[in-house]
Amino acid sequence: MPKSRLEAFSDGVIAIIITIMVLELKTPHGTTWQDLKPIFPVLITYVLSFIFVAIYWNNHHHMLHAAERVNGSILWANNHLLFWLSLVPFVTGWLGENPSASLPTAAYGVVLVMSAVAFTLLERAILRHHGPDSKLARAVGSDNKAKLSLALYCVAIPLAFVNRWLADAIFVGVALIWLTPDRRIERHVHS
Repeated sequence: MPKSRLEAFSDGVIAIIITIMVLELKTPHGTTWQDLKPIFPVLITYVLSFIFVAIYWNNHHHMLHAAERVNGSILWANNHLLFWLSLVPFVTGWLGENPSASLPTAAYGVVLVMSAVAFTLLERAILRHHGPDSKLARAVGSDNKAKLSLALYCVAIPLAFVNRWLADAIFVGVALIWLTPDRRIERHVHS
């Protein structure tokens, strides 16, 4: 079956996720830089979450661009990814409102790790459907960056109960790893 409806649906859901996150931001009660101080943790958490969602959208877009068609397994794997991404606004708000608490930090990490797992499952479903000789299979290769990200998330979750700042640093580090554009798919699709 064609992939266009899956792409359109996913784009719409991701746009709604970002919209929900920005609507949760409260305007400061004042006009000075000092008035931003109470909402600073919420704002920083929003920025990090926006970056994560944008990274998923970019990679999702490139992966589906490389796919020629979809099947039922891919549709369900995609819905699984969208489910976890739809929880990002919730954990973003919870962490932003409780920046020094361990459980919201760990919950944020759980949503990030489950989103990464769901993306990997979607990628594998597409690879199974297209075969080992497909453009996407050649582009993805061993995907060491994804494996490293999953490992770092898994370290950050229990670390949140020991040192929340280190767990947060790991989340930021993973985002920085993915901010560097992954050109593997573009190289193989346009070659």
